[in-house]
Amino acid sequence: MKLSDFDFDLPEDLIATRPAVPRSSARLLVAEQDRITDARVTDLLDWLVPGDRLVLNDTRVIPARLSGQRHRDSAQGPVAARIEVTLLEPQADGCWAALLKPLKKIRPGEVIRFGAGLSAELVEVIEGQGRLRFNLAGEDFDAALAEAGAMPLPPYIAAKRAADDQDKTDYQTVWAKNSGAVAAPTASLHFDAPLLAALAAKGVTFTYVTLHVGAGTFLPVKVEDVTTHKMHAEWGQVSAAAAAEIAATKAAGQRVIPVGTTALRLIESAARAQGEIRAWEGETDIFIYPGFQFRVADALMTNFHLPKSTLMMLVSALMGQERMRRVYAHAVEERYRFFSYGDASLLIP
Repeated sequence: MKLSDFDFDLPEDLIATRPAVPRSSARLLVAEQDRITDARVTDLLDWLVPGDRLVLNDTRVIPARLSGQRHRDSAQGPVAARIEVTLLEPQADGCWAALLKPLKKIRPGEVIRFGAGLSAELVEVIEGQGRLRFNLAGEDFDAALAEAGAMPLPPYIAAKRAADDQDKTDYQTVWAKNSGAVAAPTASLHFDAPLLAALAAKGVTFTYVTLHVGAGTFLPVKVEDVTTHKMHAEWGQVSAAAAAEIAATKAAGQRVIPVGTTALRLIESAARAQGEIRAWEGETDIFIYPGFQFRVADALMTNFHLPKSTLMMLVSALMGQERMRRVYAHAVEERYRFFSYGDASLLIP
């Protein structure tokens, strides 16, 4: 299975840099059997039926981009250097793994000051990443980070424009709860309160799980034989209540539909570890590519993904490679908007 099997031509101007307003007005491509239907996210009401269960990732994206200064004494007096920090993930000892630029401008033991009373000491550097110990913790840290930080927009958006205050709303789901992600579960960004209420009134049910999306989600695949690719690990949790809800839906012969590849990867991880969906917590590096046997997901709502990405491999595993080629060719031809702030698809095997 070659990396080139998952490539396609994507015009640069189809990459969305802002979301649709309102959220649920985004376009929705529905692929079912051999049919492709052009719709809107609000039309989910026409495609979902009473008893369908949507699985939603309730992770909260933190404003993980920070800009600060390192001050160092010299013979000529204090010398400052600007350091850009992207937080990656919290660690068990209270430190944070982070990317620092320029890394050569700071040494372990030195402190970066960010404003809003927030500062961090560089504890050590391991394989090009820094470990930072912040001066604040808990709610004080969250409040200072909210004031000093910017949302960690994906590289393909950040290359076109800087993050701003609007992104603090746009790049967060309406049900975000558990802080820890440095990238959004972007298919979920299409839901707003009116749509959720309408779906609930129709009899669609919801289950919340948590997967803290890491920066590794944007790492390119660098091997030609995709089966040798090593996935990054992300922390997730499926509670006992969530597992019971999903299991009951499966037992009743009704559909479990994760919203986003993060929710899908998490519930399939929980099922793979134990043979069936049960409570689960830990790090998952599950890699889903054609040939994968799905145990839980009956369909998937997701955005349109990067060429040659692991997410293209995931949707191809669900739908078949040839069908996904047709879906993406249609999406490009009809000028759907791609990636995190783009349009959505509902994929029904």
